[in-house]
Amino acid sequence: MICIGSDHAAFELKNHLRDYLINKGYEVKDIGVDSPISVNYPKYAEKVAREVASGSCQYGITLCGTGIGASMAASRVKGIRCALCTNTFMARLARQHNDANVLALGGRVLGNGLAEEMVDVFLNTEFEGGRHAVRVAMLDDIKD
Repeated sequence: MICIGSDHAAFELKNHLRDYLINKGYEVKDIGVDSPISVNYPKYAEKVAREVASGSCQYGITLCGTGIGASMAASRVKGIRCALCTNTFMARLARQHNDANVLALGGRVLGNGLAEEMVDVFLNTEFEGGRHAVRVAMLDDIKD
């Protein structure tokens, strides 16, 4: 299952990607928002991250205006490796090298087509492991 959530600035892209994923056969949990009325992005990014961290969802997609704030908020949840991506190369390496489990996207900076491509690459790229596994373990061991 894929969890998806956004703030008001990415409401339209979130809905587009939700429908896109459902049409491709994915099971999607949409945690909001349900309108373009202004909300605080950390709340929704945290909800996505917690769904993934708990194991309820395999991957998450969090969106805000630029993706920056959502990526910062999601990455604060233990066990989350959230990657802010702006192109397919970044989405591929986020999975291959960093075993990212949440993808952050910017609703005000991406068109639907590129966002679809990045989601496809992210969801269909396997983690390479090997030397990267050591680095991912180091990320997971970072504490305050």
